[in-house]
Amino acid sequence: QSPGATLTSSEKLEIARQLAKLGVDIIEAGFPIASPDDFEAVKQIADVVGNEVFDDGYVPVICGLSRANEKDIQRSWDAVKGAKLPRVHTFIATSPIHMESKLKKTPDEVVAIAVNAVKFAKS
Repeated sequence: QSPGATLTSSEKLEIARQLAKLGVDIIEAGFPIASPDDFEAVKQIADVVGNEVFDDGYVPVICGLSRANEKDIQRSWDAVKGAKLPRVHTFIATSPIHMESKLKKTPDEVVAIAVNAVKFAKS
């Protein structure tokens, strides 16, 4: 999605269902912290598509996207935990310009943030 090209929750659910029918192994369902509607859409995909087991035993991993902070990670987990195979994708800017200008962090500080984020997500 991008500004001016938004999808409804039912459209997102239908897309996720079609991806599952195609056998996509991991579906990144959205960014749950972005808004209450995004949270509900990701949760619905996790609860529905993430529990539809195909005849061959296939069920997709359902992911929520989060920045490398505990609030985002917890919100993603809360959205995807109803899936049989839930996952949280976490990210942090690592380009020199982003670390310096946006995050105002050194590379070592960014690595520490990333490590702590993954430790929290695993807990």
